[in-house]
Amino acid sequence: MITIGSRGSMLALWQARHVQSLLKAHGHESKIEVIQTTGDKITDVPLAKLGAETSTKGLFTKELEDALLQNRIDLAVHSLKDMPTVLPPGLEIVAVPEREDPFDAIVGMLFDELPYGAVLGTSSLRRQSQLKALRPDLNIQSIRGNLDTRLRKLDEGQYQAIVLACAGLKRLGWSSRIAERLDASRLCPAVGQGALAIEARAGDRLTSILTHVPTFTAVSAERACLREFGGGCQIPLGAYASWRGEQLHLEAVVASPDGQVLIRHAESGMEPESLGRSVAAALIERGAREVLG
Repeated sequence: MITIGSRGSMLALWQARHVQSLLKAHGHESKIEVIQTTGDKITDVPLAKLGAETSTKGLFTKELEDALLQNRIDLAVHSLKDMPTVLPPGLEIVAVPEREDPFDAIVGMLFDELPYGAVLGTSSLRRQSQLKALRPDLNIQSIRGNLDTRLRKLDEGQYQAIVLACAGLKRLGWSSRIAERLDASRLCPAVGQGALAIEARAGDRLTSILTHVPTFTAVSAERACLREFGGGCQIPLGAYASWRGEQLHLEAVVASPDGQVLIRHAESGMEPESLGRSVAAALIERGAREVLG
């Protein structure tokens, strides 16, 4: 019996059950153990500030990784966008299933129909930075909590609109809440957004059968780009890789929190690691480190 570790939110449990069903299709029985993470315990602090205060790059992963290292669980299921690019010794990402929609969604009303000074909710510095570049007038406020909590806060009128990942809404059957889907040309998604990561102890190849190779290759390029900036998952970097014929196309964006400086670069190539490093180098050459600093 395989023990799968998961956070306890509706979305995290959907993801764990999805992996459970994939394993069952290959003849493996499993059970799910719920583990609370640091990011779950502290819900009243913006994510970027929380990351700085706790001095950790794994706000939503550390406790699950501890359970892996202590042999309490066999697998941990994460949203890949929550995963630092440098993992604890002895652990690795052993599988990446096929990606869901990688883009962000506006919930509440169309982006261009938001009135001047509208209150827009997001927990992400990446989203804030790029949205401010598009609409400097917006009053962007932090919103934390699970997906259902954020939707409730919107419905209560605390925000005129909120920004969420399309993937989570679609996985939980809430596609109808999407007012507008913003592609990478407007809001470049987080590294690995829409993809799941199955983490296990190094050398465990049981779940490699669940890897979707095109997804794995694309997110490898995105993570290689992020790694050049220190590997954390809370910096305001957007990166999205997609297949165009036989080549991988990677575009990445770095923006200042006020949106006044935005640096974008895109390249195509065949090898994901070198492509990610090349795009990061171009961003750095154009001042990305200074913007992030």
